[in-house]
Amino acid sequence: MKINHLGIATKEIAGALEFWQDALGLENVHTEVVEDQKVRVAMLPIGESRIELLEPTSEDSPISKFLEKRGGGIHHIAVEVDDIEASLAKLKEKGMRLIDESPRIGAEGCLVAFVHPSSANGVLLELVQTIADE
Repeated sequence: MKINHLGIATKEIAGALEFWQDALGLENVHTEVVEDQKVRVAMLPIGESRIELLEPTSEDSPISKFLEKRGGGIHHIAVEVDDIEASLAKLKEKGMRLIDESPRIGAEGCLVAFVHPSSANGVLLELVQTIADE
C-alpha cells in the first residue's frame, strides 16, 4: 500500500491554488466534478502522492458539512490498495465500521470506499483502487 492522496477541504479551489500552485509550485494536473459525491476536485502531484483539493458543489455535499463544522483542512487520507473488494472484506471481518460496504466510482474513474473515522483513530480513511488503462 501507499498513500494515494491527502484530501483537503476548501471553500473554493481557485483560492486554495494560490497557495498550493502559485506559492508552492505544484501543478494542477486534473480537475473534475464528481457528481455522486457533490464535489469538485483538483489533483496536484507531490512526490509519489497527490494533494486532492475538494470544493463542495452543493450545500448538502459532505464537504460543505465538513467545512461548516471544522473549516478548511485535511478531510481524509487515501491509501491505494490492489484489491478494494478484498480490503473491504478483511476490514469488515475485523469488525471495522465501513461507510461504504462496496466500492463506488470516484475521481479519475478509480474505485473508492471510505472507512469510518471511529475505526481509524479519528481519521476518515479512503481506500482507492486505480483502474489500469486498457
